[in-house]
Amino acid sequence: MLITMSWRNVWRNKLRSLVVIMAIAVGLVGGVFISGMMNGLVLQQTDNAINNEISDIQIHDPGFLENMNPGYLIKNANDKIALIKKQPMVTAVSYRTKTVAMAGTATTGAGVTINGIIPETEKTVTTIHSNLVEGTYFEKKMRTSPIVIGQKLSHKLKADVGKKIVITVQALNGEMAYALFRVEGIFKTNDSRFDETNVFVKYSDLNSVLGIRTGEANEIAVKTATTKDAATVAENLKKEFKGLTVQTWSEIKPSLIIMTTMMNQFSYWLMIIIMIALIFGIINTMLMVILERKHELGMLMAIGMNKKRVYKMILIETTLLSLSGGLSGLLVSMILIKILGHTGINFAFWSKGLEAMGYSSFVFPVVSTQFYIVITILVIFTAIIASIWPTRKALKLNPAEAIREE
Repeated sequence: MLITMSWRNVWRNKLRSLVVIMAIAVGLVGGVFISGMMNGLVLQQTDNAINNEISDIQIHDPGFLENMNPGYLIKNANDKIALIKKQPMVTAVSYRTKTVAMAGTATTGAGVTINGIIPETEKTVTTIHSNLVEGTYFEKKMRTSPIVIGQKLSHKLKADVGKKIVITVQALNGEMAYALFRVEGIFKTNDSRFDETNVFVKYSDLNSVLGIRTGEANEIAVKTATTKDAATVAENLKKEFKGLTVQTWSEIKPSLIIMTTMMNQFSYWLMIIIMIALIFGIINTMLMVILERKHELGMLMAIGMNKKRVYKMILIETTLLSLSGGLSGLLVSMILIKILGHTGINFAFWSKGLEAMGYSSFVFPVVSTQFYIVITILVIFTAIIASIWPTRKALKLNPAEAIREE
């Protein structure tokens, strides 16, 4: 009965109740939308790093991680790949030779990381081949060794498709080695820093320059069924290859985990701040309700309604008012996030700045089910906290004095 009475009381002044409900709903929609945007940016950055750069797991000789010296090699890489493929959650494996180099044209030069890859298997662990904006991905037969470079590096070196690039590296014997490559393709990812500092050549071409034998590699990249499987597979591989360093994507780039944690905390603190702001609006509304209904509350107390029931009635009214706004806001938020999560939002105006930080200019908002549950709990707590002052005000009423008021 109290719930029915409280619900009717909420709508006695429809305009005032609607204003409060709209304020709560708009506040929640804004908070959830901003949180979804932040989470979408971080999730995209993580996916881009895994798919374009590091894969789910990488294996190296411990010495290679210190200075990327190509002399720190993984011997019998093909045998190790055969063992890795036996892991049930592994979907693809590839190995590379890798070192730092100087890439130069007739115009200028730049320091780069040169990746010697096997194109067929590399396609299974990274998506560089699908990010081409010009040319092809090691498909043409060329007299000069082919090279695939990033769009930003292409602009910096003024090296379009078909142009020649001279690569200068230090071979395993300690001497400087030079090799001529011709640009076959140009790629563009969402991380302009990666595009500017990474080039890809064939495994055999780089090995002949460095003096590395076939079957040896500096890095083995492993792709798992899901990113969550990486930790389990990595633990198994550590037992298999005790002399090598096995790292998951989160260990290779811990900044991605830090950013995810920070954004989660930011989202919750943002919603808490919004709820605190809304508390004052709800308190103000309920205090006005108490003042307007002093005569009515006095009558109820005079005819036998005890203070406990009066307290419950005001508490239920406040909760129903808050939940009406909160659930409306969450419903609109879920619909909005679902639509924008599918279509995305294009921030083309800020594309250069976002890509410089490794973010895509096309953002797909993401909000977890857990976040919606937490927000619902926050709305209930907000209602309870907001009801404390108005209910205390109601309980202090003197029935005899309240009845005499018009």
